[in-house]
Amino acid sequence: MSTQRLRNEDYHDYSSTDVSPEESPSEGLGNFSPGSYQRLGESGNMTWFQTLIHLLKGNIGTGLLGLPLAVKNAGLLMGSLSLLVIGIVAVHCMGILVKCARHLCRRMNKPFLDYGDTVMYGLESSPSAWIRSHSHWGRHIVGFFLVVTQLGFCCVYFVFLAENFKQVIEAANGTTTNCQNNETVVLMPTMDSRLYMLSFLPFLVLLTFIRSLRILSIFSLLANVSMLVSLITIYQFIVQRIPDPHSLPLVAPWKTYPLFFGTAVFAFEGIGVVLPLENKMKNSKKFPLILYLGMTIVTVLYISLGSLGYLQFGATIKGSITLNLPNCWLYQSVKLLYSIGIFFTYPLQFYVAAEIIIPIIVSRVPEHYMLMVDLCVRTAMACITCVLAVLIPRLDLVLSLVGSVSSSALALIIPPLLEVATFYGEGLSPLAIIKDALISIIGFLGFVVGTYESLCELIQPKHVDTSTNSTSAFI
Repeated sequence: MSTQRLRNEDYHDYSSTDVSPEESPSEGLGNFSPGSYQRLGESGNMTWFQTLIHLLKGNIGTGLLGLPLAVKNAGLLMGSLSLLVIGIVAVHCMGILVKCARHLCRRMNKPFLDYGDTVMYGLESSPSAWIRSHSHWGRHIVGFFLVVTQLGFCCVYFVFLAENFKQVIEAANGTTTNCQNNETVVLMPTMDSRLYMLSFLPFLVLLTFIRSLRILSIFSLLANVSMLVSLITIYQFIVQRIPDPHSLPLVAPWKTYPLFFGTAVFAFEGIGVVLPLENKMKNSKKFPLILYLGMTIVTVLYISLGSLGYLQFGATIKGSITLNLPNCWLYQSVKLLYSIGIFFTYPLQFYVAAEIIIPIIVSRVPEHYMLMVDLCVRTAMACITCVLAVLIPRLDLVLSLVGSVSSSALALIIPPLLEVATFYGEGLSPLAIIKDALISIIGFLGFVVGTYESLCELIQPKHVDTSTNSTSAFI
């Protein structure tokens, strides 16, 4: 998720999706932070099981709830197969990043390398003199996409909170204890969802003022527990009485596929967590096995929730599957519970972008103004995420746009190019070069087409019915 300033003894790299800077005390990991990058050659303190838990947490985030709509945009069969392919490619790119980082650590005699450093030193190994002379831009590019990704997450959180709270409040008068039937109710009109976003802004700004990782770890615990309970409840609902799927298309129109691509890559973008986890294991030789096992679990989870959610709700599936849940107190509480988890995750994701941007600005002001400037920049950044969410109030488009713009670059485009730059001068096989070029080209096409289609859909909606993401009606 990010690259923090380099220190002599402590370095943190939070370049993953939905990975908190410091784990909650309940998980038995002491003061371990997923970003702490253990020196190569030194013994870490994490078991294989702890590594697996952190890997799962680093890949399972908010994008999960948008996958049923993503499957709709690709088609039932095409969506499921595409999620499988993207999962395979994503884990391969994670493996590439680990291989390049370890190789460059040995070559450069460095104790550790984060994502940005790995790209920078990889470009220094390029046979092109021009690329070598501009290798420092590798770190800047990675940092830029990390900031875009993390602030994009924050925008998603504003939209998610507003949509779910608006739906719960509007349906409060019709909420019952009967969860067997998803009945249509008369909604109580409330304010626009954009006003809900503005209502959350002051509270989220206050949360961003927290700069202690130890305090933020408490919010991590609350977020993890609330999201886990919510996901279990969602699963037990969508597996019940699945409707006849014959009316659902196996392959959707090709113009909506880029929207699927952006959301799917957004969900799978957890590549930055692999470097700190691999170096924190007691026996790092087992990490490839843990990586493949963990990503297999993640891929199965994504395919099952995406497919079952689409099967359960069909063409009426919304930007977040929580918006399709029945209007009984059990599932209304699930929406609120998951929203609480998102609310407390906001400062964790914000922390990442703040650690990249704020030090650059604060270092240019006198010392007695540093705290004031720090808080002002945090306030401005939080306001920017709110404004962007107000301008793009559709959850599915925010997911797709962030995934297409930044997640595709971090997860699909950069790692294959990094492998070519790192190993080209050491006899990289032509087949490997073709493979890497193909992955990067596919990622770049997804980046361009996904961004274009998301912007077109935002400016002039064509493919998604207005009820798809509306909170004005239940099924």
